[in-house]
Amino acid sequence: MTPEPPALLEKSLSKFFVVHEHHARRLHYDLRLEKEGVLKSWAVPKGPPEKSGDKRLAMQVEDHPLEYGKFEGTIPEGQYGAGTVKIWDKGQYESIVWGENKIEILMKGEKLEGRYVLIKFKKAGEKNWLIFKGI
Repeated sequence: MTPEPPALLEKSLSKFFVVHEHHARRLHYDLRLEKEGVLKSWAVPKGPPEKSGDKRLAMQVEDHPLEYGKFEGTIPEGQYGAGTVKIWDKGQYESIVWGENKIEILMKGEKLEGRYVLIKFKKAGEKNWLIFKGI
């Protein structure tokens, strides 16, 4: 019997993303991008833009554990984010730029596909970003 060669650990350039449809006090969508062992997260009140030229507000919220990327269910009343959460889209992304004020990624999801850009919108507050779909 021939021994198998040792497995090579290959660092993937692509990471996963998930968009949760979150029926809390108000319907909104949560964009979550895997980065450095957590899900970097933004609440997007009107949902992620699906057409080039659409710009949406994205409010950065606390990082979530990676396991939350698979979560669907109901967060009980009285808890932060109470309401129903379901996965609206999921897939892989590749980072083009990940800076303090600008994030540019290539997304390949079931609904979202292409280049997306998040720009920090400092005039509106430290946690507010604009997200738009690139050309």
